[in-house]
Amino acid sequence: MSKQLEKIKQLIAKREEARLGGGEKAIEKQHARGKYTARERIDMLLDEGSFEEFDMFKLHRCTNFGMEKKQFLGDGVVAGSGTIDGRLVYIFAQDFTVNGGSLSETMAQKICKVMDMGMKMGAPVIGINDSGGARIQEGINALAGYAEIFERNILASGVIPQISGIFGPCAGGSVYSPALTDFTLMMENTSYMFLTGPKVVKTVTGEDIDQEHLGGASVHSTKSGVTHFTAATEEEAMEMIKTLLSYIPSNNMEEAPRKECTDPINRMEDSLNDIIPDDPNMAYDMYKVIGAIVDNGEFFEVQPKFAKNIIVGFARFNGQSVGVVANQPSCYAGVLDVNASRKGARFVRFCDAFNIPIVSLVDVPGFLPGTGQEYNAVILHGAKLLYAYGEATVPKITVTLRKSYGGSHIVMGCKQLRTDLNYAWPSAEIAVMGASGAVSVLCAKEAKTHEDPKAFLAEKEEEYTEMFANPYQAAKYGYIDDVIEPRNTRFRICRGLAQLATKRDNLPAKKHGNIPM
Repeated sequence: MSKQLEKIKQLIAKREEARLGGGEKAIEKQHARGKYTARERIDMLLDEGSFEEFDMFKLHRCTNFGMEKKQFLGDGVVAGSGTIDGRLVYIFAQDFTVNGGSLSETMAQKICKVMDMGMKMGAPVIGINDSGGARIQEGINALAGYAEIFERNILASGVIPQISGIFGPCAGGSVYSPALTDFTLMMENTSYMFLTGPKVVKTVTGEDIDQEHLGGASVHSTKSGVTHFTAATEEEAMEMIKTLLSYIPSNNMEEAPRKECTDPINRMEDSLNDIIPDDPNMAYDMYKVIGAIVDNGEFFEVQPKFAKNIIVGFARFNGQSVGVVANQPSCYAGVLDVNASRKGARFVRFCDAFNIPIVSLVDVPGFLPGTGQEYNAVILHGAKLLYAYGEATVPKITVTLRKSYGGSHIVMGCKQLRTDLNYAWPSAEIAVMGASGAVSVLCAKEAKTHEDPKAFLAEKEEEYTEMFANPYQAAKYGYIDDVIEPRNTRFRICRGLAQLATKRDNLPAKKHGNIPM
């Protein structure tokens, strides 16, 4: 055998060794936990045969605590590029079979390389996290590695989409990279995220809690809002990431992919003409409205289990990707609160950063009152939603279905926040507050002088309702561009988006704004 062939044989052997990660026993343990390996996950996500790997032979340089004896080719992360539905993406997947996926200085360098390339090429970066945290044996070098990754997350924000999949442990400082990315997905029952683990919590606070209840997918999808999606299986998770990518562009200079539309844009939806109950305090399901007007009823919801009083997600109108923001009357009457405000604000800002038009469906009675909300800074969180809408320069269409009262009317994409088209259904009530509340403020003193105060207030309430509980006062001043028939909503939105396709809007020259935090 020639020397050249020997070298090629050696290369093939090294590749086989690298693909085994921490070895066959470690892979068996990973499978026994119900988890796939880093390479299996990448193969599941990317188009077949498209993966191009970088730094397969990279090794760590640590000699502390016997680490020189724990060398594995690739050092615990698989990184490279590939395609999803033919579109370029960069990806890294932490390999739990190698030193528990712990982050070393060299692992960070591999991750930073694909992030830098994603920025240069204008392609999304997908990170699959399955790591025990910083490699303690490396000390400050591991921490420096995390900081290098975080800095790139920050610089890439709003330039390329960043998606984090949490497929195992993610604790301590490592949680900040997913927190800085645009979307986070967690695996149900097998992943967790927290800054301090159950043992530290027990020592410091005396609270006895397990990993799942401290930072599992169930907690972060319902209580904290840290994660945007959850999946029961890794196969389901990969399909969700693919679906998400289908709605968003590769970078902030491009438009989202268009899809051929087989759903007529002038399709009438008669069910919408009587979906609003006669009783203004009765709920209805906003999902039925969304399903009736978007292409083929397809809606990809973001954070479906968190702050259910507001709905956000992606849909298409005439094949064009759109971000939908909608109040949900069947949950807390669609009222805005701390969580709904920050959920809506973050989604609006993502859409604006990546050239995705925003369609808002409004039925909001106000902000949730009470000390719980005020002490948790509902003022600041409500201001985030206000800021997001006012800052957004993408095409914006707002449709008011029923209630739109007071400050909540303003923060849900009113005309004064530079919304391009504001439509209202005939059932819309656009006012400072509801009739009952308004009359109790305006006519309280006068009512005391009447023989029958209740009858007097009822009469005044009817008068106020007739005057303000309709869209025509707002339309009279041009704050509503048109009052439309509900069944015609899909057509008006589709035509509005076509009209706004060439929209150009600018912000004043500045380094950046100071969003209320």
